[in-house]
Amino acid sequence: MRELILLRHAHAEPPAPGTEDFDRPLSREGQAEAEAAGVWLKKNGYLPDRVVFSPARRTRETVEQVLSVIGVVEQRAEARVYEATPGTLMQIVDDHRELGRILLVGHNPGLEQMAALLNSGQSGDFRGMPAGGIAVLRLPADALLEPGIAELAAFWWP
Repeated sequence: MRELILLRHAHAEPPAPGTEDFDRPLSREGQAEAEAAGVWLKKNGYLPDRVVFSPARRTRETVEQVLSVIGVVEQRAEARVYEATPGTLMQIVDDHRELGRILLVGHNPGLEQMAALLNSGQSGDFRGMPAGGIAVLRLPADALLEPGIAELAAFWWP
């Protein structure tokens, strides 16, 4: 078995005039959420082999806060994660299937739709993934991702 940890970026500042969505920073609340996510991951032993994340500022800052708690982990910014569909996210995760545990940090609706698709086989069968929320999915060791292949092992939100 291997594990896929999905982490939605924590709360970001609202869009400011002249600021691109991509460049929105975490709010103070978001910084605390991201730190709490790191505490939960560490406390529950979900330390990843690699972190793959969207290069958007709020996602990078979420990763920084999490790593400040769990310690240094190999990191890869992946442009395809920003505004990705569940299918694109599954391809990204498949690119790292040699790992026992990967942490994917990104955005909704793609993350929550992928979690639902992998677990239940239905991308519309989701209940929402709040900012800073974590879903841990257990997957067969060498299999490519497909609908219904995963078991939801844990779900947490700040």
